[in-house]
Amino acid sequence: MRDRLALFSCLVLLSTLLAGKLFAAENPLPFTPGEKLTFQVRWSFIPAAKAVLEIHPVETLNGRRAYHFTMISRTHSLVDIFYKVRDRIESYTDAEMTHSQLYKKLQDGKRKRKVVVTFDWAKNLAQFSNFGQKRPPISIFPGSFDPLSVFYAFRLYPLAVGKVLKVPVSDGKKCVIGKAHVLRKEEINFRGTIVDTFLVEPELEQVGGVFERSPKAKVKIWVSADNKRIPVKFESKVVVGSFVAELVSPSIPGRPVSTNKASAAQPN
Repeated sequence: MRDRLALFSCLVLLSTLLAGKLFAAENPLPFTPGEKLTFQVRWSFIPAAKAVLEIHPVETLNGRRAYHFTMISRTHSLVDIFYKVRDRIESYTDAEMTHSQLYKKLQDGKRKRKVVVTFDWAKNLAQFSNFGQKRPPISIFPGSFDPLSVFYAFRLYPLAVGKVLKVPVSDGKKCVIGKAHVLRKEEINFRGTIVDTFLVEPELEQVGGVFERSPKAKVKIWVSADNKRIPVKFESKVVVGSFVAELVSPSIPGRPVSTNKASAAQPN
């Protein structure tokens, strides 16, 4: 009986993953190389840091075409006194956006880390190392993403209030099914104009890598209600308080974020 339940669970997971792959294959991606999103981060009411999410030109990694994502975070000099952050996160996924190929995180602030996570898809294994010290490989779900590329993977799916998106994610130490709950639609002020957004709450607390959050803290993300699904605002509590990150300088190939309800409702 236990074996049958395990087999059933595997089949359900596999069907979910295959559905995601078919979606990615049949529809154009909501992002392209050249997209660069710059966020101003406020710690409580203090301008604290800048974070930049960027999609670089497609590269070849281990003989396969790959998307190259980066996230660079840097605190301002005043905040450096209390909690210095100098982070660079890199992620490589296959060009079809079906799984991660490589993940790196370099921290040179208050914390020092040099993390590399490699993925062996022939054996469905991921291996974590920090400053060259390797952990034993762990088993991962087919089609797993890393803690950075999973944000782009969630953008592949159309949003609707009440919908729960599910994507497998691994940081090399754990592998879980990451979830994102679409809570409601909200109008927010974006650069002096009103933008239609979806408020999304991801469940990724079991894996680390992007935000050093306080225990049980929730991340809220406001995503543009068009088919580019661009994150325009983040909010959460972190280990040293709370933060709000707002998009201040978007560079988006094609067109800018929709700035009214009429344009936000229309597909590209």
